Amino acid sequence: LISSVQQSFSTVSVNFCLFMHLSGTGGLSGLCRITDHLYLSNSKAANDSSQLTGSGITCIINATETKRSCPLPPGVEYVHIPVSDSPLSPLRDHFSEVADKIQVTTESGGRVLVHCNAGVSRSVALCIAYLMKHRGVTLLEAHGWVRSCRPIARPNSGFWKQLVQYETELRGCSSVRMVSSSMGEIPDVYEGEDRNMVLL
Repeated sequence: LISSVQQSFSTVSVNFCLFMHLSGTGGLSGLCRITDHLYLSNSKAANDSSQLTGSGITCIINATETKRSCPLPPGVEYVHIPVSDSPLSPLRDHFSEVADKIQVTTESGGRVLVHCNAGVSRSVALCIAYLMKHRGVTLLEAHGWVRSCRPIARPNSGFWKQLVQYETELRGCSSVRMVSSSMGEIPDVYEGEDRNMVLL
């Protein structure tokens, strides 16, 4: 009975997160704090000056193809990483660059906001890369860390492959495996969710 309840809860959780991802509501609306100096959001929140000022953001890293059109709040640094949300996009080329920028800003007492269009894939992958490089956690731990702060976090399969490669480069091995599924190749951390979604 407990197992059945847990499975049902997992199914509901996955579907709720998917609904928020598709509808652009709920957890997508604000800045999510990953650490005291690192925040994650979608583009809409990143363009909200009141949220930026309220959270003390001093640096914005925009991981979308489009440059920011709104004026920056005074004193806020801006970094543009023009990458599309495609599994073939070479986001890994920017992992160390972005991770180091977050770390330098952290050490100077600033706060970084990393965002993409939805705050689900590109920006999440960049935050995970930072946690692996500068917080010394595994890919599995970094994913759990970010997802506990932002449950809709879900990098695309190509970014997952690049994160696995990056962890191997940093640590000599990876804590996550890519596995085959009915939805294509996915990280093993999503195997249970994938089965639940197929059942629906």
